[in-house]
Amino acid sequence: MERTATAASPADPDDSLPNTPDADAAAPGPALADTDTSALLGGMPRQWIPAVATTSETPYAAAPEARPAAGPARGLAGPAGSAAGPARGLASGPAAGARLRLRLRPWRLLPTPTGTPFAFAFTAVLAVTSLITSYADPVLVHTLHQGSSTDVAHLVRTPVLVLLASALWIAGGVLSVYAICCLLVLTALERRIGGLRTAGVFLLGHVTATLATEVPVGLAVLAGRLPASSLHRLDYGISFGVAAGVGALTGLLAPWLGRPLLVVFAAMLVRDLIGFADPMTNWGHLMSLAVGCATWPVTRRWHRGRAATAAAR
Repeated sequence: MERTATAASPADPDDSLPNTPDADAAAPGPALADTDTSALLGGMPRQWIPAVATTSETPYAAAPEARPAAGPARGLAGPAGSAAGPARGLASGPAAGARLRLRLRPWRLLPTPTGTPFAFAFTAVLAVTSLITSYADPVLVHTLHQGSSTDVAHLVRTPVLVLLASALWIAGGVLSVYAICCLLVLTALERRIGGLRTAGVFLLGHVTATLATEVPVGLAVLAGRLPASSLHRLDYGISFGVAAGVGALTGLLAPWLGRPLLVVFAAMLVRDLIGFADPMTNWGHLMSLAVGCATWPVTRRWHRGRAATAAAR
């Protein structure tokens, strides 16, 4: 409350007596509250007024709009209903949702025109050539296969053409193991290292294994160990490139997934080699798998660089 005092009357003769006490001035009670002495406080420093005073009662009280700031401040520190609780919930909710979305995206196993253009285009070409193999005239199909074969005779005359054309056909059919592996492996590899690099890994395994198996055949024919008909042996398909892609991909996957996949695929190739049905091709599969595994240092560096670039965007 404001301080008040009663004013003295100038007509009172007792006012001239300096040591005479004034009973009215000394009397406490309601009389002290009758006179406004706000002018007497003009030279005194402003003091904090208790919160029980209203704005009309104290001119020095804080503005009403400044007081509610204490409520949210206490709410931030409070354990229940505070801002810290919802903030933690908002931070954990989207993160948990993002992890769940990463786990529940099986469609990423399949190629798309924008996400994996090389895998998408290549599998589309393989689908067309598989339809030609299934429904075209057998004579035409044999002619196309013969012209795309990487046998010794064609490698000597048109090596680049037949090395590229031979990778456009699926020897075992569109539902073979290598056709399914081609779809999944190239898609997964391209998402990690990019389309051009995936094509490079595929071609590296395809070309290396082809030359490693056909050059000895040519040398054996020159040495008289094999007949001349071996120079025209049909050799086409995607299996060498797919085996190289499997070898490269296993180095980019988590160890609990990549290592078992590598062991299972290698065991399948060794089983085919032991069967001795087509030893030259089977040796080529193992060679191309080894080529893919040899690219681990490079493909891992590509993968880290691609991940860093994506995180910086």
